[in-house]
Amino acid sequence: MTCFVSHTTVDCRDAFRLAEFWKAVLGYVDGYIDTANEQNQPGDEECPIHDAATGHTILFLEVPDPTPGKNKLHFDLRPRAGLHRDEEVQRVLGLGGTLVADLRATDSSGTGWVTLADPEGNQFCILRSDAERSVATN
Repeated sequence: MTCFVSHTTVDCRDAFRLAEFWKAVLGYVDGYIDTANEQNQPGDEECPIHDAATGHTILFLEVPDPTPGKNKLHFDLRPRAGLHRDEEVQRVLGLGGTLVADLRATDSSGTGWVTLADPEGNQFCILRSDAERSVATN
């Protein structure tokens, strides 16, 4: 027998604030897949969000001493259909993300990614969309 990933947990100082940020970034909704009607509230120490289409869940869990320094695990995000990397970067910056590193290629290839941080400094990357990648290989 093997295991499967039940959910991804992010240790944080303000679970509600991060859940709200990541819901807006990812298009997720409050709760676990089987308790989608439970709404996260300010002050909740555990705030789960999930993707209704896939069931993937992220749990934001308040802890007294989040790991200092660069996070050891991060999300690599690819824009959903209809969006491009650069548009998504601008959208997420508007939601409160901050720029950490712009690693987009300086040539005309359009390759590379952008590293951002959420409101608590957790880093994540925005990659090119599937559409952008397919155009580059054709």
